[in-house]
Amino acid sequence: MTESTPVGALSGATVGALVESGAQWLASAGVSFGHGTTNARDEAAWLVLWRLGLPLDSDLSDAPDSITIQPVAPASQALVATLFEERIRTRKPAAYLTQEAWLQGVPFYVDERAIVPRSLIAELLADGSIDDFLSDQTHKVLDLCTGNGSLAVLAAMAWPEVQVTGADISADALAVAHINVGKHSLQDRIQLQLSDGLAALPGPWDLILCNPPYVNAASMAALPAEYKAEPALALAGGDDGMDFIRLLFAAAPACMGEDAVIVLEIGNERAYFEAAYPLLPVFWLETSAGEDQVLLVTRQALTAHSRLTAQ
Repeated sequence: MTESTPVGALSGATVGALVESGAQWLASAGVSFGHGTTNARDEAAWLVLWRLGLPLDSDLSDAPDSITIQPVAPASQALVATLFEERIRTRKPAAYLTQEAWLQGVPFYVDERAIVPRSLIAELLADGSIDDFLSDQTHKVLDLCTGNGSLAVLAAMAWPEVQVTGADISADALAVAHINVGKHSLQDRIQLQLSDGLAALPGPWDLILCNPPYVNAASMAALPAEYKAEPALALAGGDDGMDFIRLLFAAAPACMGEDAVIVLEIGNERAYFEAAYPLLPVFWLETSAGEDQVLLVTRQALTAHSRLTAQ
């Protein structure tokens, strides 16, 4: 550990004691969460279990058969402490340290070349919320801004009959996506494509999933270090967060089938979105974060809006 590491910040001879002291250490160090966990205890549990090689879904309750009372040898305690120290010192998201992130119960490889996967669109793929907007003619699905490929993989899992293309402007991100496509043996159903927006993706697409860079400039400047450890290209959306979305909506109708839809995540930028598109009818989709983080828009709506604003 570094000289700045508090003595005894991580202590305990059992799994449970390591989790509890680790949570206290993370909280006192003021680290930020949001890359797979939302609080100090959950992140401490993740780091302890991963470092000890224990299942991440292990029971950490007070039940008699819980692993919380499992003893941990001094050498393993030291390894856990070193991981916590690195998390606090570097302020890197835990997923970059473990090179693993989970989305809807599915494991994905990740490293600093791609944003840590956390898109709320994953929930909609898993619970079937998008299905009513699709049909038996939905064959070609595009995951634009695919990053590490997690949404492309989840889409292929959700709809075994479709072909999926994962696209990104970053060759580095696509290298990570390639790992995940292979990890889940989906090479026959997922293609990866380097593209600046839709430039190399003429379609026609039946469904476009997109978790684009949408963070506005003021919010980018105020991001915690954990978020600044991620590729800025995957986060920064310009002054109002809508730069990429404007380009996407302008180009998309020509690349979409007649009944195609776009499912778009905009995070906390609904006010900016509605300011940019006050006349565009969209469907707001409910997720665990509420009803204002992910929207769905049809090709017909985009085409009509384009004609209206051109008048």
